[in-house]
Amino acid sequence: MAREGEPLEFAHLDLDREARCGFPEVVLCQGKTPEQAAAIAERLAQAHGRFLATRATPEHFAVVRGRVPDATYHEIARVIRLDRAPAPPRPGYVAVVCAGTGDLPVAEEAAVTLEAMGSAVRRIYDVGVAGLHRLLGQVGAIRQAAVVVVVAGMEGALASVVGGLVDRPVVAVPTSVGYGASLGGLAALLAMLNSCAPGVTVVNIDNGFGAGYAAATIHRAIWEGRERSGGA
Repeated sequence: MAREGEPLEFAHLDLDREARCGFPEVVLCQGKTPEQAAAIAERLAQAHGRFLATRATPEHFAVVRGRVPDATYHEIARVIRLDRAPAPPRPGYVAVVCAGTGDLPVAEEAAVTLEAMGSAVRRIYDVGVAGLHRLLGQVGAIRQAAVVVVVAGMEGALASVVGGLVDRPVVAVPTSVGYGASLGGLAALLAMLNSCAPGVTVVNIDNGFGAGYAAATIHRAIWEGRERSGGA
């Protein structure tokens, strides 16, 4: 086993990232063998007492669990997580608003990322614009959120609709769900980038992790600012 600060044979871990950025380096399992992911996860567990590994398969988790027995696997999100030293919780919550059941893997990736970073999550799922009444019934809960993550494929209209209903930052996530002309999520991406609703920021296609990380960072900054100013 390499000493802390030394590179592994196949990876040079950034063990100072938590001190710089507020959260340890996150492992992308896609493209890594289960053995490589497990070795990295073990080093992060030793250094930080917590880690997040995204796009993980059950095969990745089986080997990670052999080295880090208390790690957990979120199957829908495809995320492996360890929380021996959990992030400090903060008041309020982030709403994760999801258009359809087909978008759940991306929505759950965002939700699990948020929870790992100390943000409570209110999940509001299957409220796509094809049945607008479902969304309108949840507007009150969405407006109470500190930040809103909106996940949608097909034509990606949900982000614009939500952006026009709330006075909160909206982080939009286009997904690759949809028929041929959705072009693997490109149609939803372009629709969200071209949203006329102000306050909508867009991450890459299927990037639930990036959206969750951004929303958690915004949420943390909001409450740290209130604490410094003496607000409730």
